[in-house]
Amino acid sequence: MEILSSIFYFVIIFGVLVLVHEFGHFITAKLCKMRAEIFAIGMGNRLFGWNKKTKFSFGSLPSDLDLEDHTDYRVAMFPIGGYVKIAGMIDESMDTDFLSHDPQPWEFRARPKWQRAIVMSAGVIMNVILAICIFWGIIYFNGKTVRPITEIGYVATNSAAAHAGFQAGDKIVAINNHAMKQWDEIESLVYTESATKDLVFQIQRNDSVKLLTVRYATLPDLTQERFGILSAGLIPVVQNVENGKPAETIGLQPSDTILAVNRTPVSSGSLSEVVKANAGKEILLTWKRGNKKMETKVTPTKEGRIGVSLSVAYLGPVLHEDYTIIEALPAGIHEVVFASKLFLTNIYQIIVGKASFTNSIGGPVKIAQMANQSAESGIAPFLGFLALLSITLALINVLPFPALDGGHLAFLAYEAIFKREVPNKVRIVVQQVGFFILLAFMAFVLYNDVIHF
Repeated sequence: MEILSSIFYFVIIFGVLVLVHEFGHFITAKLCKMRAEIFAIGMGNRLFGWNKKTKFSFGSLPSDLDLEDHTDYRVAMFPIGGYVKIAGMIDESMDTDFLSHDPQPWEFRARPKWQRAIVMSAGVIMNVILAICIFWGIIYFNGKTVRPITEIGYVATNSAAAHAGFQAGDKIVAINNHAMKQWDEIESLVYTESATKDLVFQIQRNDSVKLLTVRYATLPDLTQERFGILSAGLIPVVQNVENGKPAETIGLQPSDTILAVNRTPVSSGSLSEVVKANAGKEILLTWKRGNKKMETKVTPTKEGRIGVSLSVAYLGPVLHEDYTIIEALPAGIHEVVFASKLFLTNIYQIIVGKASFTNSIGGPVKIAQMANQSAESGIAPFLGFLALLSITLALINVLPFPALDGGHLAFLAYEAIFKREVPNKVRIVVQQVGFFILLAFMAFVLYNDVIHF
């Protein structure tokens, strides 16, 4: 059942992203008086579609059919993207028949460079607009909830933070001279700043202020391993209790919150370490169920487990901010800028070898899983995930790589700078090579998804 729901949500996300992106190309081509011959969801052979001449039909259209100024709206065989076929343009359709006659007024190649640039940029622009609109709506209807806290509640053993000298109870005043007022700012700045430079923390410890420096070279791949600090106010919550384990014996139940071990308070991060350190030794466990506080002795297994899986609850201060529809727009734009910065930071870390390529990329399988998980969390998380993918699609498409929108823009830039067109034979070869490289990359991403499934 989970597989079916993952496929369902993937189809929705895939359809929306492709539709919005290709609509950008389509509508601007129409506005610039170019003929858009095909609007396709998917690649390859036509499965079914509709146009004003043949109406709804299955299979391929007759090869001698002249749609004139009409468009065939179709669904193609392979769900790996989509495209708009604009007359007089060398693209991934590999159709070059138009080169046998002189340029016609309605063809892409006959229009001014600025119009061609607008058409090629429109898909990326539409994806960015979609992301802005989604974040704008989420922030307007839901507001934003932040944790106005800078106190560290837990430092992971052997983490980068532990080696740098952080301690539970430290309050982070600033990072690289950026003042910190809430935990979300700390997490985002640690990730973005650590991609290219050292981290200098100004912290308050008891009544003194200290500087702790974390060298760029010592930082782990933060896409796979956390920096090692958690905020104060996080407590462990029992999610599941294993049959026949010590936790079941003492009566722990899902939704119980664990407060202390041997009357020493524990956080969501420290609980497993404390229990493991007491493997085979009797401990006094304190937990809370509703408003009732409970306490009993239990002996962890020799592996250092009591037989529970945990989630995290935040009990610290919370600040909810509501926005008017006008205020929500710049906040939505800020979310898009921040998400773009995170994506580009990850790409940079892959290039310099700081992040694992295979662990950082995701294809259809991974996207389907994440789409399903976000949908289970509610409409806002699902739409937020859609917005993030829309930004990712925009940034990938703007890369100056053949067969991508950025590749077409690179050709136009060359023509504008050197005042001469790229020969059609060169365009065709470059497009074909780029397209097959993209297909190979997609195959690799799919394989990577499957082996990590």
